[in-house]
Amino acid sequence: MTPDDHQRVIDELQVVIDETQATIYRFEASGMSENMPEDYAKLLSILDCAIKQQREHTQEMLSG
Repeated sequence: MTPDDHQRVIDELQVVIDETQATIYRFEASGMSENMPEDYAKLLSILDCAIKQQREHTQEMLSG
């Protein structure tokens, strides 16, 4: 991948991260995190995965 490709992926992952964090906030604010713990855990997993992927692309872009 070119640095531009990595940057595009990083930017798209940032959108996923931002939207997932907003959803998690709404889950917590409405009490859904307690009522729907499996869905809440899935949101946290999505966030964790997106952050890890973003970090990997950043490291690849910087080392390439």
